[in-house]
Amino acid sequence: MPGPSCPAGRPQRRPHPARTHRRASVFDRFGRPHPGQTHRTRPVALITGASSGIGTAVAERLAASGNWQLLLNGRDERRLTQVAARTGGMPLPADVTDPEARSALVKEAQEGAGRVDAVVAGAGIGWAGQFRQMRAQDIDDVLAVNLSAVLHLVRLVVPGMVDRGRGRVVLIGSMAGSVGVRDEAVYSATKGGLMAFADSLRYELGPSGVRVSMVMPGAVDTPFFGRRGAPYHRTRPRPVPADRVADAVCQALRTGRAEAYVPSWLGLPARMHGATPGLFRSLAQRFG
Repeated sequence: MPGPSCPAGRPQRRPHPARTHRRASVFDRFGRPHPGQTHRTRPVALITGASSGIGTAVAERLAASGNWQLLLNGRDERRLTQVAARTGGMPLPADVTDPEARSALVKEAQEGAGRVDAVVAGAGIGWAGQFRQMRAQDIDDVLAVNLSAVLHLVRLVVPGMVDRGRGRVVLIGSMAGSVGVRDEAVYSATKGGLMAFADSLRYELGPSGVRVSMVMPGAVDTPFFGRRGAPYHRTRPRPVPADRVADAVCQALRTGRAEAYVPSWLGLPARMHGATPGLFRSLAQRFG
């Protein structure tokens, strides 16, 4: 989906001359305005967690491009309605952890827009503190929002994408899923689970034209840390604006790239953890 599907936050690289004659992607038309394009012919993106943080930033980026129909989901109906008013999206308030509400959400999305071409799983919660002090209900809540609801939602929308021979699944992970983070055991487990899910699903859907992407930010400057029960106190990595993560999501929607770290240098410790886990753990234990 190369082209201005999202207004870039930074200048875009010009394509190398040798690459300009590549075979067109089935998603190219989703990123490039063309004469006669109407509201009904624009691709449809369902964004969960759209009432705040990363989800809101993604909705605003896609809305600014003018190339997408937006279906916006969140639990806070008031804030979701405000985001919808700014972006021209359709607000679909629902708790995605509730099976009936989740099924109704997807049904309403598919009936209202005719299809779902892309899903951005942006809903997520955190919990910070020692695992042995965590209540059973808190464990269940983090697992339900960050992992279980995502898997069930993707299960509901992917069959239509496969039938049409194209689609995008973008999962919002975390650096914590790559390396594990002290005092965030369950949160790290959910994001690590998403990474394994994305890998497996990518193999399964590879021949279908449906692409699965993981966007893995470090700390992001959103209300997330206030809601998880503990402020962010580390000096590295510094929190990045939600717009930076939205840029990576937009690139994933355009290209179908498998993964992206935000900021990109976080890929280095992730690879170090994979190559020399013992050394990485020693350093993490010492420096936090």
